[in-house]
Amino acid sequence: MIKKVQLPLQTLNLVVGFMVWVIISSLMPFISEDIAIPPERLAILTAIPVVLGSILRIPLGYYANVFGARVIFLISFILLLFPVFYISEASSVMDLIIGGLFLGIGGAVFSVGVTSLPKYYPKEKHGLVNGIYGVGNIGTAITTFSAPLVATQIGWSATVKLYLILLLVFVALNFIFGDRHETKVKTPIFEQIKGVYKNEKLWLFSLFYFITFGSFVAFTIYLPSFLVMNFGLEKVDAGMRTAGFIAVATFLRPVGGWLGDKLQPLLLLMGTFFVYTIAAIVLAFSPSIGLYTVGSLAIAISAGIGNGVIFKLVPLYFNKQAGIANGIVSMMGGLGGFFPPLMLSVIYSITGQYSIGFMLLSQVALASLVLVLWMFYQDRLTLASEVFNSTGQGILVTDVTGIIKKVNPAFTKLTGFDEEDVIGKNPNLMKSERQSPDFYYGMWQDIEKHGMWQGEIWNKKKSGEEYLQWLNISAVQDETGENVRYVGTFTDITTQHTKRMSELTESP
Repeated sequence: MIKKVQLPLQTLNLVVGFMVWVIISSLMPFISEDIAIPPERLAILTAIPVVLGSILRIPLGYYANVFGARVIFLISFILLLFPVFYISEASSVMDLIIGGLFLGIGGAVFSVGVTSLPKYYPKEKHGLVNGIYGVGNIGTAITTFSAPLVATQIGWSATVKLYLILLLVFVALNFIFGDRHETKVKTPIFEQIKGVYKNEKLWLFSLFYFITFGSFVAFTIYLPSFLVMNFGLEKVDAGMRTAGFIAVATFLRPVGGWLGDKLQPLLLLMGTFFVYTIAAIVLAFSPSIGLYTVGSLAIAISAGIGNGVIFKLVPLYFNKQAGIANGIVSMMGGLGGFFPPLMLSVIYSITGQYSIGFMLLSQVALASLVLVLWMFYQDRLTLASEVFNSTGQGILVTDVTGIIKKVNPAFTKLTGFDEEDVIGKNPNLMKSERQSPDFYYGMWQDIEKHGMWQGEIWNKKKSGEEYLQWLNISAVQDETGENVRYVGTFTDITTQHTKRMSELTESP
């Protein structure tokens, strides 16, 4: 029973964490009426909760493996009580900065669930499970939509205090329903870091999540003020539009995870960054509110699907170091939400518009598209290399003139010839004298005519011992139909041949 409730419980935990995380940005139009906030401090103030929320994701992801999600969620929600109360009593910008910094704990809990929940499900469902958990992002939409409505009735300070009650409720729920017997992984943190930091895929996934989740966070914290200042919308209207953006991105996250389970995840990422590139270009031209809405929704769709796909890929490639890998990747995503608002603010102060910032987003998305293409073809090459090196059959590859270009480990095991013995040489160095020239002539005639030949052939090992092979030679052609190389695969069938001959000799 306890194990079955972990997915809904941890998803609701994330909802609450993200609701608390964006309190300041969602209520900023109301807070600024009571606290004088200089324009140059606005972007910093709305982005500051993202800093701790990003950096803490590494230790929280790691300790979720060590102590279990129940303990980490409990401690996180208890700690959040202090900054939430502090913000509700804030009277200066510095109070908001200090309280906002520690609100980051709410965003950091993301790495707890993506580390814990895959333990309860088979690998082929990890994309969907992490995607469903990621729906907890809707917490930002709930606060963005509801907090302004409540604040118009009871004021922003009392609205913030309501979150204290919510946190206490979830402290109790985690104490009662959290899994005390979750599987623990206690590999030292530095050993886990050592196991992943040299892996280029970790940093590529971090870059991709920097863009997909980073843009989600950036739009979430910046849209309310941006829509009011740039398009003159009412505060509640701006909140509702931002909530719509968040809802689209959030509910498409499990769709992205599910698609990642069913399809090739890297192909999905290619589509994601292609849409990002086009949508950011649309936003760069400072369109009307209608076109701006279309561009923003395209970003939301791409962010949602991209976020789901990436957290299908992380446990797929880093199963043994899931805690630390999830923490690093999700940290980079959180930091991705910190820098764009600052960058947009600086660009706006210099140029008076946001176009350059959106063009930069389009260029980064385009570069990411190229990197995903590179990863896709690298994976295919790696797969081919793994098959080539791990197969039990001997393999040798020659050019069209018959010069050996590559052999696999099984070739050395079967023949005794090392790679340096044969590379750059002709396969006839292994030739025995048992076949006539007509045999070889007929073999190559078949290859030229049919593109392949297979059959029994006697060859010599490095030791000089003759042995019988079952040999298959195939011609590899380019797109014009020209032969560009030959691939030979073989197995040693001497034992079978000897046994067969013995049986024939003994038969009457």
